[in-house]
Amino acid sequence: MRGGPEDSTLPGAAGSKGGLPGIRVWYAARMARKPQHKAKSQVRSAAKSRPKASPKANAVSKARNTARKGGAARRSAYDVHPGVAMVRTWIASLKAKTGCTLEEWLAHIEAKGPKPEQERREWLKGQGLGGGLGTVTAAELAARSMGTHPSEDTPEDYLKTAVTYVDEMYVGKEQLRPLAELIIAAARKLGGDVKVCPCKTMVPLYREHVFAQIKPASKTRIDLGFALGALVKAGEKFPARLVDTGGFAKKDRITHRVEIAKVGDIDAGVMRWLRRAYELDVKK
Repeated sequence: MRGGPEDSTLPGAAGSKGGLPGIRVWYAARMARKPQHKAKSQVRSAAKSRPKASPKANAVSKARNTARKGGAARRSAYDVHPGVAMVRTWIASLKAKTGCTLEEWLAHIEAKGPKPEQERREWLKGQGLGGGLGTVTAAELAARSMGTHPSEDTPEDYLKTAVTYVDEMYVGKEQLRPLAELIIAAARKLGGDVKVCPCKTMVPLYREHVFAQIKPASKTRIDLGFALGALVKAGEKFPARLVDTGGFAKKDRITHRVEIAKVGDIDAGVMRWLRRAYELDVKK
């Protein structure tokens, strides 16, 4: 073993001509290379001079540190949102459809556009080919030009942003996060095609489409939503515990929700509705 009594690489070891003085020289040189620690007073002074973070920033930082302890398993807890591919297609088509690439649009807005985001949206509607940009494209470009658009243009960017979404979603609601993770784990067991794709205020669960979503509705409960439109259309009756969200009338995917406030609320009944929502979302 290196550094043992027969290690001839050490000065003064067996076979070395340096003897004891050689060891002293080696030890002195080694100690001289060690980094010197700052005095405690210097450390305390530097700590006092650092600006204090806000309570929310501290909470988000704590949540991120907790998440990092999970290592690779935590980092791979989420899946790429289907919308990322749509955004990439949109970016690639901008030149042909509008006359400018994304980078050219951002430079044009910065050079000639108004400053407020709302005014930029309206101004952009009169820019580009064919008499102006559409409302969605104008809003997207305006948000990107203001730096308020989250970075989600690549799968890697989205997965990093997804962690931030979830961290911030549970600030002040940390006790609900383990409940959400139990629901996610149960959903994963439904099939290998389940995708967990966080958004800013909720975590949708996908198969082909959203079949359920997890949303911290308050500091004391999660709303677990189900896409049960096919059953509503068929006239099925639902238990009182399943609250009608009005989604079917509004043509939203999520039609019903159940309140989850404790582990005991994630019972066999909830699991049955989660499975039914999953099974209804089949490829047509």
